[in-house]
Amino acid sequence: MKILVAAGGLSPERDVSLASGALIANALLDNGHQVALADIYSAVPCSGDGTPSADLFFRKDSGKRFSYSIAQQQPDIEALIRANGGRRDQVGPGFLALCRQADIVFVALHGGIGENGGFQALMETFGIRHTGSGSEGCALSMDKSIAKILAAAAGIQTPPAVFLPTELSAGEAAARAAQETGFPCVIKPCGCGSSIGVSVVKNEAEALQAVSRARIYGTACLAEKKIEGREFSCGVLEDEPGPDGKRRIKGLPPVEILPKSGFYGYAEKYQAGFTQEICPADLSAAETARIQEIAVAAHQALRLKVYSRSDFILDSSGVFWWLEVNTLPGMTPTSLVPQEAAAAGTGYHALCETILRVSLAIRET
Repeated sequence: MKILVAAGGLSPERDVSLASGALIANALLDNGHQVALADIYSAVPCSGDGTPSADLFFRKDSGKRFSYSIAQQQPDIEALIRANGGRRDQVGPGFLALCRQADIVFVALHGGIGENGGFQALMETFGIRHTGSGSEGCALSMDKSIAKILAAAAGIQTPPAVFLPTELSAGEAAARAAQETGFPCVIKPCGCGSSIGVSVVKNEAEALQAVSRARIYGTACLAEKKIEGREFSCGVLEDEPGPDGKRRIKGLPPVEILPKSGFYGYAEKYQAGFTQEICPADLSAAETARIQEIAVAAHQALRLKVYSRSDFILDSSGVFWWLEVNTLPGMTPTSLVPQEAAAAGTGYHALCETILRVSLAIRET
């Protein structure tokens, strides 16, 4: 099969995406596919008729291997734009022509248009098959405020929160957070992942700074009551539709997250040694079943497809608090879903193949 792995872009999570994309591309090469890896922002050289001027798809016997390392600091997106003559188009010239050469696009994007539904909508508009959730589920899930409303409507317990629109000044937003959630609380951009722009604040002065910091990423903010407890993540993976056309949706073994700094931030997520991750988590059978049940419920409530990963806090009274869902979980060496899948008996190469096959199946029915 001819597969284009789409990564990069102008998201603050572009480095994570490129690292995920390289590993996915290598696994698909090993699985016997023809594979290309493209940064969706970069220009693809094309001939006069608009077709890519070089064969960018490789086979296993070509000896081609992809690699990308994540720096400790978030990428400088403005520097990247300046290096490309100020071009702010989310998708570079020639990229769609490259997509049309593939049987399916494996979406390895994180954040930005990769997770807010924009990229999926582009693929759907041009009739290009892609992996993972559709534009609707991605859009609903990426906006943390909307996702929490939908999750709560489905009976999922999620921490009290207040939406802080950009129409409020930073001072007004901080005051609203103080009034509605109290302190400590967590202030986060509504449209970012990888803990980018997220702050735990203890008073209104810190909230003011946190709102200003979160708004750098161009989205409204959410202030969420800080729940104390153990931190967990639980993935969801679908099977191919059966003879009846229905897909079985299963929760993966959960992982407990123990960041050495006490906060699961950008470096803790993507740099080896910054966080201890226990998978399968040390939970009772009943607790494991419960967190999986909630993760599947969130997956369905937000209209997601193929795979996702939900984050939780388990408080001292035994309640799992759902925090948010990730529609395109990382696929780096330190990522959680590959660990969880491995604990369930599905190795990395098999996981990539499952995501590919299930995505093809649901878009052919």
